[in-house]
Amino acid sequence: MAEQHSYSNHKDDVLKRLRRIEGQIRGLQRMVEQDTYCIDVLTQVSASTRALQSFALQMLEEHLAHCVSNAINAGGDEAALKLKEANAAIARLVRS
Repeated sequence: MAEQHSYSNHKDDVLKRLRRIEGQIRGLQRMVEQDTYCIDVLTQVSASTRALQSFALQMLEEHLAHCVSNAINAGGDEAALKLKEANAAIARLVRS
């Protein structure tokens, strides 16, 4: 049986959110194709970036609440591994 991820119970919502972000990126492509004013393109870039950051924070929150929490409750090497993994993910998000 495959491992259930924290977002498995609402995968449709997650995919819907990602499709919305994908639409924003495609909108950027259209804006460039149509020679849209630079500041307007940058405004859309900013909105797309915020949408991705918000999505990443949601995924991190769910990972901590589900995967990391379950591993800590189980104890052992898996708990230490999940904590190390979460710390690395947080570091990547902070640097981006």
